Amino acid sequence: GMDSTLHYIHNDSDLSTNSSFSPEEERKSKVQDVVPQALLDQYLSMTDPSRAQTVDTEIAKHCAYSLPGVALTLGRQNWHCLKDTYETLASDMQWKVRRTLAFSIHELAVILGDQLTAGDLVPVFNGFLKDLDEVRIGVLKHLHDFLKLLHVDKRREYLYQLQEFLVTDNSRNWRFRAELAEQLILLLDLYSARDIYDYLRPIAFSLCADKVSSVRWISYKLVSEMVKKLYMASTSTFVIDLMNELVEKFCRCHKWSGRQTFVFICQTISEDDCLPMDQFA
Repeated sequence: GMDSTLHYIHNDSDLSTNSSFSPEEERKSKVQDVVPQALLDQYLSMTDPSRAQTVDTEIAKHCAYSLPGVALTLGRQNWHCLKDTYETLASDMQWKVRRTLAFSIHELAVILGDQLTAGDLVPVFNGFLKDLDEVRIGVLKHLHDFLKLLHVDKRREYLYQLQEFLVTDNSRNWRFRAELAEQLILLLDLYSARDIYDYLRPIAFSLCADKVSSVRWISYKLVSEMVKKLYMASTSTFVIDLMNELVEKFCRCHKWSGRQTFVFICQTISEDDCLPMDQFA
């Protein structure tokens, strides 16, 4: 009976998306042949709310922490065994559980591959983007790692949402903005010159004027890398427009802090050889 059940599971690609199972089909959908079935059943039962009340209030968090390891062990062909549990944990009332998943969603995406990631992980990822800052920081810290796994069209959709990271529950949370600047440096490799100029440039300029010096210093690096990337692009108008805006916005700023920002950006561009010296001059 087990062999025919496994044959049924592995060959029915629609099984993981069909939610109208009978109890028998529901049980079959959790069957796999990698680890003893009783062990997997025990793991899946950790999300049962009654267990959290009677066994350990932290049990859902432990379950979330282990999930990428369990997914790796079972393999992507057995993701249907874990999908429901993952979605249950992703909507858990405790933010610590959601935070744990947010920090590992990029690892899970590597394990599952682009097709399952697009279908099953992207909706969860989008939910985390709108969550508490404690959860959002998990996806922000690995934003580049996750977005690079998506198809180009899907990746471009997130350009419109990047500026939302400038808004936090607590404005004193400057580390959030510093992490955003770090991630934007990495994201420059994933987007075209036009996308960088249209979407990332305004965010970078906003971060350069941040109240916290640690955020500003990372942002100077971000702008210099942006100059380098746009200079190497086939269309030269973007880098010329960017440099003209740097002069207009910071060099000619009526505040001394703005003029100082211009000097620091020039220093970074020079030190990192982002432009040929004649172009710099």
